[in-house]
Formats: sequence, structure tokens, C-alpha cells
Amino acid sequence: MLTPTFIKGAEAHRGEEVKTKMEVRNLDLHYGNFHALKDVTLTFPENEVTALIGPSGCGKSTLLKTLNRMNDLVDGCKVTGAITLDGKDAYKDMDVNDLRRRVGMVFQQPNPFPMSIYDNIAFGPRTHGIKKKDELDVIVEQSLRDAAIWDEVKDRLKKSALGLSGGQQQRLCIARALAVRPEVLLLDESTSALDPISTAKIEELVGQLAAKYTVIMVTHNMLQAIRVSTKTAFFLLGEMVEAGDTDTLFTHPKDNRTADYVSGRFG
Repeated sequence: MLTPTFIKGAEAHRGEEVKTKMEVRNLDLHYGNFHALKDVTLTFPENEVTALIGPSGCGKSTLLKTLNRMNDLVDGCKVTGAITLDGKDAYKDMDVNDLRRRVGMVFQQPNPFPMSIYDNIAFGPRTHGIKKKDELDVIVEQSLRDAAIWDEVKDRLKKSALGLSGGQQQRLCIARALAVRPEVLLLDESTSALDPISTAKIEELVGQLAAKYTVIMVTHNMLQAIRVSTKTAFFLLGEMVEAGDTDTLFTHPKDNRTADYVSGRFG
């Protein structure tokens, strides 16, 4: 088995029964006539990091956006099957705003709002009715600490977030997602636009976040999946080919298509 660079979230669960936080069952997704996801069934363990890998256009980002109904915003998108959060149907039994509060998302490109660092983090809590400054102060500090950026920005909270470096902006966006106290964090290739040093910081952060959150990440970087995830699912042409323990999937894949991809024969 491969040895992880640092301790992954699942280490805390060794020998314990791991709870399923989210589940996808028999999921099909169409954009008009295009069949983007084909009968996908997959579980996401609580307080662990699951990586979604596969070549471009294979459906992994589409699945990620389906988990918090971002695809509701796409004309002609039709979803069948079931997605559950703590056993509750995310499409039939949950308000979409509540779902998106509980299942936060960070995108590929850092996208801080054109406002102060403080106001970026306080934006979500304010929209959910938190107005008192002392409460917001606590949330802002804790969110920035959880995103491992507090020490870098604590003396410039009133300055524009657009003045931060790319890596700092991405950690700020993670802090902004954490500020509404989600239970699941979706990361859509959140390090692909960053330099190696910033990437390493985000990867270390992801390993730490799994202690509090369920993390589901899309990545093109197979070494990144090995370093930070405990479970990996491989997608190809809209189909989930194989899923399982990350180390096992990379060292002893069951499907020849998985073996070809993780060995670099295509992708």
C-alpha cells in the first residue's frame, strides 16, 4: 500500500464504523439530449475526504454540482435517481437554500467578493440573519482560523480581499464557505489555478478540515488524491467505473480502465 504524505481523515476512524453523510443512488443527469451522468451510485463517508478523478468531461464536476443542486440553475438539466444528506432526499425533502448552507462549495478559480476580508466572511452569516457584531466577529475569526489564514490576515480585515495572493484568496473562499457552518464541503479543482506552495497549503488544510467536515473534491492531480483522500471514485464518460479506498484503488484497481488511467496510459 502507498504511504500517505500526512495523516488522512480516515485515520481517526480506524476500527470504528464510519457513517455515510451523503449518498447518490441510481443517478442519471441529462443536459437536454446529452447524458452526462449514467446510473451513478456512490456513498460519501462522514468526516473523510473523497476524491473524484477522471479525464476532462467525464462527469465528476457535474456530480459535484448536483450534490448541492447547483445544476438547478442550468436550463434543460434533468436529474433522476436520489441524492440524500443524512438520509433525507436533497431534491424532494429539503429546501434548496438549506441544502446549500449545509453543503458548501469552493470553485476552481478563487472568487472573493469585491469587499473587505471581514465582509467576505460575514456575508453568508448576515444573509442567514446574524447581525450582531460580536457574533460576526467570532464567526469571522473562527472561519479564518479553520481555513488556516487567520494569522496572515488578522491585521488587515478591513482591507479588500482582492489584494490577497491567489492562494490566500482560495483559502479565504474556503473560510467564506465555512462561515455558514456547513456539514459538507465541495472542492471543485480548488488548487488547479495555484502555485505549488499554495497547493501544498490547501492540501494540508483539507487534511485538517476532515476532522470537522465531510470533504468531497474533484481533482485532475492523481498524486493529490493519493495524498489527501481516504476514498476515491474514478469516472469515465459519465460512468462511475470504480470507487473504494484510495490506496487500494491506486495499487490494486479492479477495472482495467481504472488501471489504465491511474498508470497514465490515458487521461
